[in-house]
Amino acid sequence: MAPEIVKSGVESVGLIPPTKGVTRARRAYVTFLAGNGDYVKGVVGLAKGLRKVKAAYPLVVAVLPDVPEEHRRMLVAQGCIVREIEPVYPPENYQCQYAHAYYVINYSKLRIWEFVEYEKMVYLDGDIQVYENIDHLFDLPDGYFYAVLDCFCEPSWSKTPQYKIGYCQQCPEKVQWPAELGPPPSLYFNAGFFVHEPSISTYNALLDTLKVTPPTSFAEQDFLNMFFKDKLKPLPIEYNLVLAFLWRHPDKVDLTKVMVVHYCAAGSKPWRYTGKEENMDREDIKMLVKKWWDIYEDPSLDCNLADAALNLKPFRAALSEAAGVVNYVTAPSAA
Repeated sequence: MAPEIVKSGVESVGLIPPTKGVTRARRAYVTFLAGNGDYVKGVVGLAKGLRKVKAAYPLVVAVLPDVPEEHRRMLVAQGCIVREIEPVYPPENYQCQYAHAYYVINYSKLRIWEFVEYEKMVYLDGDIQVYENIDHLFDLPDGYFYAVLDCFCEPSWSKTPQYKIGYCQQCPEKVQWPAELGPPPSLYFNAGFFVHEPSISTYNALLDTLKVTPPTSFAEQDFLNMFFKDKLKPLPIEYNLVLAFLWRHPDKVDLTKVMVVHYCAAGSKPWRYTGKEENMDREDIKMLVKKWWDIYEDPSLDCNLADAALNLKPFRAALSEAAGVVNYVTAPSAA
């Protein structure tokens, strides 16, 4: 029997083992998926990666209405909790040239602050893989926004003053910020990975602020940096290794300590990898791409839905207590 997809808020079996108490159950990893393209492979890989490192918490996938049923079923089969969300768009009365045209849809990520059945969540983009257990991030002190600082050295930053003068917050000692440009820019994080606390008041403040904020090149990443600049607590790059660090800041990278890899450099997404784009013929890139495929193709990491359904019972109880009635996907028969 195939699982039934419930559009209003799909809940399915997840990655969570038996737990005691509501606090532990009200935690989750979360990612975002839009469209009918091949990005679903990245999310499937992420689900399997979290299972490989024995993550204690489920993976929630916030999907837009245009994600086809076939892809939703693939995610359910991998133990994901699928939640449909409506798109969020920036104000229409402003013109903006985004660094990449598809960035505009990423404002929809703001919806995850509405997931108040969870006390704390770790957000990961779909082109991220987790290679070490990072459950300890859920125990970070409340009230802050945790993320890894970005790098300004790639051409996608070419229109910024940072790029034009060669300044990067990863190595501020190499190029000093000129006094004539005023105070140096605030610390700036990569929004592909962060730790946050869902909250209706924060969610409403985000949407209200978005209505009066002109969109900028990096879309929701710029917006989140502006909104959370006073609550930011930077994490080490081991929690979100943007691949450009390998050639831009090699002195800061120790691959033996990296826990999370972000395949966001041009040509680096493993399911599209050809090795032809700039820097993609590097041996470290080839190794990291192979490492991703080893997880994706490992059948032993596929979800056992029967076991996962049993493990999810305390999590369901916590959600029901926190949010009232919650819709679930019915797991297929083990037969």
